[in-house]
Amino acid sequence: MNAKQAILEQIQNGALKLCTLDEIARALHLKRREALAAKSMLASLCRAGELLCDMKGRFGTTEQFGAKKGVYTGNERGFGFFTSEDGSGDLFIPHRASLGALHGDVVLACPSKGRSDDEGEVLYVLERGLKKVVGTFRLEGRGGFLEPDDSRYTARVYIPSSKRGKVQNGSKAVAKIVSFENGQPFGEIEEVLGKSGDLFTEELSIIRAHAFREEFPEDVLKEADKVASKGISSEELSRREDLRGELIITVDGEDTRDIDDAISLTKKDGKYFLGVHIADVTHYVRRAGALDKEAFLRGTSVYFPDRVLPMLPKALSNGICSLNENEDRLTLSCLMTVDGSGKVLEKRIAPTVIRSRHRMTYTNVMKLYEGDKETVEKYPDLVGLVRDTMELTKILQRRRRESGCVELDLKEAKILYENGTIDIPEAPRTIAHEMIEQFMVLANESVAEIMTQKKAPFVYRVHESPSPEKVHDLQLFLTGLGMKKELNEEHVTPKDFQKILTETDGTPLSAVLSRVMLRAMMKAKYSPENVGHFGLASACYCHFTSPIRRYPDLAIHRIIKDSLRGEGGNALKEKYGTFVEDASFRSSATERTAQEGERDVDDLYIAFYMKDKIGEEYEATISGVTSFGVFAELANTVEGMIPVETLPEDRYEFLEEQRLLKGAKQSFRLGGKLFIKVAGVDLGARRVIFSLIKSKEETHEDRRR
Repeated sequence: MNAKQAILEQIQNGALKLCTLDEIARALHLKRREALAAKSMLASLCRAGELLCDMKGRFGTTEQFGAKKGVYTGNERGFGFFTSEDGSGDLFIPHRASLGALHGDVVLACPSKGRSDDEGEVLYVLERGLKKVVGTFRLEGRGGFLEPDDSRYTARVYIPSSKRGKVQNGSKAVAKIVSFENGQPFGEIEEVLGKSGDLFTEELSIIRAHAFREEFPEDVLKEADKVASKGISSEELSRREDLRGELIITVDGEDTRDIDDAISLTKKDGKYFLGVHIADVTHYVRRAGALDKEAFLRGTSVYFPDRVLPMLPKALSNGICSLNENEDRLTLSCLMTVDGSGKVLEKRIAPTVIRSRHRMTYTNVMKLYEGDKETVEKYPDLVGLVRDTMELTKILQRRRRESGCVELDLKEAKILYENGTIDIPEAPRTIAHEMIEQFMVLANESVAEIMTQKKAPFVYRVHESPSPEKVHDLQLFLTGLGMKKELNEEHVTPKDFQKILTETDGTPLSAVLSRVMLRAMMKAKYSPENVGHFGLASACYCHFTSPIRRYPDLAIHRIIKDSLRGEGGNALKEKYGTFVEDASFRSSATERTAQEGERDVDDLYIAFYMKDKIGEEYEATISGVTSFGVFAELANTVEGMIPVETLPEDRYEFLEEQRLLKGAKQSFRLGGKLFIKVAGVDLGARRVIFSLIKSKEETHEDRRR
């Protein structure tokens, strides 16, 4: 055994675990020259990944450090966060402890004794995460650097002159990372996207940065065209319940891009017979076929103001699977009997065929409900249906509130793009929207309950309870507002949250608390294990209603249909056991990526929209408070930042627990009202910059002083 192996063995067996070089030298009685040789050996073992070394210079194994594998998420200010692979919690990574890790890298990290209990350090970079980087090329000498668009990736990519191709200074481009030297990424220009600052170039940059799949492979398109052209055979119709004689409608927004759900409702003897009819996409997408593999990779459709990147080709998503008006369509229906209290008395799932009578919009449903004469004359057959649906909606709303459903008071941006014009109107939410949401939630719960009773493998939509730390922070915030609430940090319930919201309903505090509670709650995800849905106060929930645009819905449709054909729990477990795990993990990951991309593009469109509003004044609500500035939201959900250095006073103290930026004369708290002016737009950061005119509560005398 050579010296290198001897040192490694003594560290591994615990004799020299977590010792520094000096401690190892003393323990082994090494002379100066031998200690230098040992230093070289230890460095070699660390480079090979056999040992780890922390900031204190201690050497040990992964187990000895308590290190875990996970992903490093960067921040533009140099620090980052570590998310462990086993879901055991995040760690804050100060810049000094990042070991040169960059955003997206797979690393080994462990907790460390720092300023907080959740601080950690990176011990080893296992794999560089980003293989390609999108950004702006800056010429320096004959070569240059690509400055990443994603500020979380904090290193510029060096591009040698031989690898820059035809990219011009200031152009947007995609660089492929080919190597790292002393932590510096080296790359080559793979694609030139266009001129920086152009709307569509910037949007394309976001699409490339998130690696969205834009074009369908040829074999996928061929398979889609082939199955769509077959239509519906008489043999298939004979195997299904024929609901084409029932009054069934679809209800969507005016700009909807795919129609995968329809509803029917009749009322008799005080009971409501509700049908939620969902496009039977699995009839056309066979398991492990080209369409299915591509849908699995995409995971979800991605929606932008000017385009959609669909999960399935148009021959399916806008064609044979879309529940178009007056066309026969294959569906999977959840048929429920609901009593006057909103309780589901009976429920079943059935393969069906339907024909939607009308393609309705939320606007027209509301007009019918309000008795608009012209709309009533146009849809006389729907007057009774709409009356009954609204009646049931109110019953379900009341029941869900009583169960503790957390109804957050949050607005969503509605960005319209048409003929080169961007518009962001205020988009009020009506009871027609609520109707469809209540019916879909009820169907999702019913389907999940049916399949749980069958003990079948399944993909659940889960929303775990908030962590004790988050509940503690919420309680501190409530105390700061003068609301003394005793929340059980270990066992908080949805009713606890809903009670607080109910008490503040109709007050300015409602929106404030909704924002704080949203940050306190976990993110919903997909899982093969049912742990319930906290936000909906539901013990059993899934996503069943959107198989055209979401893979988990498609996945469970396949399992449901096999179950309806008589396959038992054990047979289904053998067939789908590992699949539901893979589908849950992949669907959660693609959902997160899609949400990030959609949010980035929305921010881009908002920034371009506000370019023409520079100098205009608005009333705004404080939507976020940080140490570096105040975020304020306009009535149409456009958000901008007021940099702290532009605020009236020189010094402010940021009180994070209270969401308060405190000055000697003026303070800024979440939910406060301001008058602002649009000061500018940072297209690179996709950010709108506001300047403060005054706080709403500020008097004329205060302003003059």
